[in-house]
Amino acid sequence: MHAQDTTRLSSKFQISIPKAVRAAHRWQAGQEFAFVPRGTGVLLVPVPTADSLAGLARGARAEGYRDRADRV
Repeated sequence: MHAQDTTRLSSKFQISIPKAVRAAHRWQAGQEFAFVPRGTGVLLVPVPTADSLAGLARGARAEGYRDRADRV
């Protein structure tokens, strides 16, 4: 992947992601993305599937949790 990998917005407002970028991140056709505004730009973030999140919080406990209201 190079810093020169660029693309152009089409007349149908579509953007093709360069092959080097897709390959580096292992993105597949049909994958869903979210656009997150950051200053004057936008961050492109893949939306995780439910299967990829399974077991993510294994071992987490609800008791003893502190939030911002508990801080001094």
